[in-house]
Amino acid sequence: MKSMMDKDGPITAEMSVLEVISQYPRTEAVFKSYDECAGECLCCQKLFETVEETANHYGLDLVQLLCELNSVTVTAE
Repeated sequence: MKSMMDKDGPITAEMSVLEVISQYPRTEAVFKSYDECAGECLCCQKLFETVEETANHYGLDLVQLLCELNSVTVTAE
C-alpha cells in the first residue's frame, strides 16, 4: 500500500535508508547532501530508519527528499 507521501517513483517513504542505498547506490550522495543541515551523518545515524522517520527527525521536507532520491534512480538513456 502506498501512502500519500510516496511520490511516483521506486523509492517510498516507508523504505529504510539502508534499503534505499543498497538498491540505488547513487542515492548516498543525496543523503550526504543533507548531512550539514542535520548536523550529523544521516547514513550513520539513521541507516535502519525509514526515509519518513529520518525526514521527520531532522525536520526535512519529505516530499522534496523523495523527489531528490527518485531523481537519481532514473538512468540516462
